[in-house]
Amino acid sequence: MTFSKLLIIGLDSAVPALVFDRWRNELPTLSGLITRGAHGRMHSTHPPITVPAWTSMMSSRDPGELGFYGFRNRKDHSYDAYAFANSAQVKVPRLWDWLGRAGMHTVVLGVPQTYPPSPVNGEMVTCFLTPSTQSQYTHPPELKAEVERVTEGYLLDVDDFRTADKVGLLRRVYEKTDKHLRLAKHLLRTRPWDFFMLVEMGVDRIHHGFWSHMDPAHHKYERGNPFESAILDYYRYVDGQLAELLALCPSDTLVLAVSDHGAKKMDGGICFNEWLMREGYLTLREKPTKPTPVAKVAIDWPRTRAWGDGGYYGRLFMNVKGREPAGTIDRADYERVRTDLIAGIESIADPSGRNIGSKAHRPEDLYRQVNGVAPDLIVYFGDLDWRSVGAVGTGSIHTFENDTGPDEANHDWHGIFVLSTAGAEAPLRGPLPDVSIYDVAPTLLHLLGQPVPEGLAGRSLC
Repeated sequence: MTFSKLLIIGLDSAVPALVFDRWRNELPTLSGLITRGAHGRMHSTHPPITVPAWTSMMSSRDPGELGFYGFRNRKDHSYDAYAFANSAQVKVPRLWDWLGRAGMHTVVLGVPQTYPPSPVNGEMVTCFLTPSTQSQYTHPPELKAEVERVTEGYLLDVDDFRTADKVGLLRRVYEKTDKHLRLAKHLLRTRPWDFFMLVEMGVDRIHHGFWSHMDPAHHKYERGNPFESAILDYYRYVDGQLAELLALCPSDTLVLAVSDHGAKKMDGGICFNEWLMREGYLTLREKPTKPTPVAKVAIDWPRTRAWGDGGYYGRLFMNVKGREPAGTIDRADYERVRTDLIAGIESIADPSGRNIGSKAHRPEDLYRQVNGVAPDLIVYFGDLDWRSVGAVGTGSIHTFENDTGPDEANHDWHGIFVLSTAGAEAPLRGPLPDVSIYDVAPTLLHLLGQPVPEGLAGRSLC
């Protein structure tokens, strides 16, 4: 069975347990796709972060092969040279590149890591990593004026989604989503597309803003709070919008609804650099009296062996002689020190003394190749129940306030995968027990009758 048209509906961070189970009866469009086709929990990348996950999904290459380990990556082994991951750094084809070369008309809307826009055989509107709408964010360039006219002022992202002003945040989430999906419907109607992909970031933003209001297992949850149904209401709204998108597609259109990772409650944060200071790995010239980003404090590099970055997961870097400018770890001792760090990280306990189940991984154990400047360890605190806090001066290794603003949720390992059609017979039916994010591109290439390149990280599910 092959198809001539493909619609990918990306819902960043959409949660399998909510879509497939808890709220399935509330989401008739997604439920219909599930009933008509095949679905399963899809295992995300290491780390399960928007960048690199969407690029890994569309290229079937792991983050080590891509050389991206998050939004910001070290440019070299100096202490302060970082670069934001952008499309110019992607050196492998993504799905729309293969299809465009085969003559298919492609439309790419809001897919993470597409700024700056690249030439495609069709149209591209870049993602939330675009600096602003003053930037050139479309291909072809003249499409920008049409986007601004159709949306009455385009929005690239939900501004200030880590905020205590929940009323304002909710309004901004809906405003951004409305403009984005209004544009999607316009492009579906007006372009002769064969491949159409959009990614809606509002799902992720509403999780980070409102998870504690919805989840009784969250330590901040209060029954009967005014935002208890905010996430469910938004899922219902998006589901209704998806029905309108599908109505613009021929019934024999192949449809994939997918998320790059899931979401879960956040129990708190582990102040990574506070722990490294306590254990004697990190030394500051002067300790701040209030929480301060580690990049803004003076580190005593000749007395430091390791430092860490914050985020939804932790990245640990070691100060190695002959590699870093003021390295302190002999290369002969590198693996011994790294093993000691793993043991220490995996023994971290919560404030009551219970081990939280953290894991620290060597990149070479996770990836087929390790390109770019990778962390020496990739760290998940409490299996992602705890985030990594990079700030120092907190006075404790535990915190229940996020150093970058109020945040209710962390990422989780599994996203949704729903392979279906806009109405016709689907290529697969029923639950899928084992889906990897790397299987997406080869599966779709196969179903579109295109050759599947050798050497990809995944396989076709068909």
